[in-house]
Order: sequence, then structure tokens, then C-alpha cells
Amino acid sequence: MGALLSRMTAPGTLAQVRHVTPVRPGAARGLVAGVYAQVERDFGMLAPPVILHSPAPETMAACWLLLRESLLASGTVSRVLKEVVATEVSAANTCPYCVDVHRATLHAISRHEDPGTRRTASWARACGLKQTAERHEPPLLVGHSRELLAVAVTFHYLNRMVNVFLGDSPLPPELPRGARGAALRLFGAVMRPAARRSRRKGDSLTLLPAAPVPADLAWTRGTRHIEGAFARAAAAVETAGARRLPEPVRDLVTTHVTTWEGHPPGLGRSWADEAAATLPPAQRPAARLALLTALASYQVDAGVVAAYRAGDPDPQALVETTAWAALTAARRVAAWQPLQRDPINTATDERTLP
Repeated sequence: MGALLSRMTAPGTLAQVRHVTPVRPGAARGLVAGVYAQVERDFGMLAPPVILHSPAPETMAACWLLLRESLLASGTVSRVLKEVVATEVSAANTCPYCVDVHRATLHAISRHEDPGTRRTASWARACGLKQTAERHEPPLLVGHSRELLAVAVTFHYLNRMVNVFLGDSPLPPELPRGARGAALRLFGAVMRPAARRSRRKGDSLTLLPAAPVPADLAWTRGTRHIEGAFARAAAAVETAGARRLPEPVRDLVTTHVTTWEGHPPGLGRSWADEAAATLPPAQRPAARLALLTALASYQVDAGVVAAYRAGDPDPQALVETTAWAALTAARRVAAWQPLQRDPINTATDERTLP
């Protein structure tokens, strides 16, 4: 069913991606083909937020590991609560594309709201700001909260990539506004069967080699499929970032992200221009793109991308640069969550919530 749906929707799906040309399903080979096969099987279709990464195979695999093992894999938290987190984080990040996709999926699999759902939604909305996150204890037991935090971090990453490479909605832009509600309900109905199926934990981990868990991702320990996915993905993205970005650029971005507390850095882009101006001229376009992707992805436009590509026209470089910046910011969000200070209680990890 997933392969059939992907073939039916492939032309429109590919056309949604801007700045790069995704690998067409029929032309996919090697790692790209392996990721595409899993996405079709487990997500139900070739999702544009994943395939936009296809010019950079290892980075696409990293994205898929994060998404599959956090949102799709059957763990201790229901898919409903995970979709709540995906929706609320995307809304807080002003990513209307992801809001449409995950709100439609959520409404298709459950319209029931209870205190647990409301607590989870409140936490997800708050987790992107350091000040509010520190006042919102995770809504569930430590093992369960670890899974929800994994979803939140994944979407802090994905929202940034989607804001750069996709439009405002998965629906065709020419669709009349009055037809959007019905179209999104249809989309949710199409996604419902895949969203309701259980997915075995860890199936995506073979796509990338094992890697040690970085210190800032220590919160993943105790939930094996999350730990494996985040360690592997972080290693792949860091390797690509080091290959594409000079060390002074990475240091500049890391410094700004380390002191960032979740608030927009400014109304315009002058703050990024001023920061990049401390670097040699040849490094400034990459620094500007990476800073904006990390801290204000909605401000990345065709001009910012064109300035970067004037120095490096390789589409793989564009994906790897933005992915490194997006994951750097997402990892920062994880660092200020109260879960960091909780002891790992593996005894609770295998109990499944209703």
C-alpha cells in the first residue's frame, strides 16, 4: 500500500521541494533506496520532509532514524501523544507544513482529549523556550518522557529543515481555501492505516553505523532504540557538518546557539549579518545560512540560499550545512529540559501507556 501511494503521489511530492532536486524513487540506489523503502513501508508514503534530504544520503538516513524511532516505533507512549507533541512543537516553531500533516494525522487517529493529552500539549508548546521549559515538568514518567522528548527534538530539527526547503502546506497552493479542511481530512484518512500499525523498535538502526552517545544526548540512555538512533544520527550529521563548514563557521554558530534560550534573535536578519561579518568574506554566506537555519529558519529565503550556493553549488552541501545547523539548535532545546536532571528509571521503560 505504501509503495502504491508513493507512486501515485511522487510527482507532486517531488515538486514540493525547493532549492534542491530530490532523488526520484525509480533512480534511488544504495542507502537512498534503503531509506525510501523503509519510509514507504512505515510512514505510508515518501514524505517530503525526509526526501528533501536525499541529495545527502547519510544525512537523509540520520533524519529518518530520528523520525522513525521517535515518532513511528512502538514504544511505551501511544502514537496519539507523539502526534500531539509533533503538532504542538511545530506550531510553536511556526512550521505550518508540519502542523497540517500532524494535526490531520492526529485527528484521524483520535479526537479524544483528556488531562494527559492536555498536559502533553502544554509541555510540548513550552519546551522550545528555556524559561518556560524549566517550569514545565515532563508530563509522564521518566522513561515515557524520554520518548516524548525524542519526538520534540526531532521536530525542532525537522521544522527548521521544512521551513527552508518546503512551503507552508502539503496541499497544492492552488487549492481554494474553502477546500483545505476537506483535503486535510482526506489526507488524515489516507495516513490513518499506517499511523495505527505498530512498528518494531530499532529497524532503522542498520542504515547507519553505531556511534557513541555524545554527552548532550545522555538523556537518551535507557531507551535503546532512541539512544541508538540519536547517537548514529548525530555522528552522521556532525561528520557532514565538519566536511562542509570551516571550523570558524561552526564555532561561531555553536557559540550563538549555546547562549540562545529559544527566543527569536531579531525581527530582521541584521543580527546574522553582524555575526557573520566577523569572519573572512568567503565564509560569511555559509555562516549566515547556518545561523538563520538554527535560530530563525523562517527567515531563510532564496537570496540567502543563492549567496551560499555561489560559493558551493553542490546540493549535497546545502542539505548537509542546513542539517548540521538545525540539529545543533534541536540539541540545545533538549539541554534545558527538566528530564535532564531526573534519574533514569529503566523499570518504567517497558510499560506501555493506554
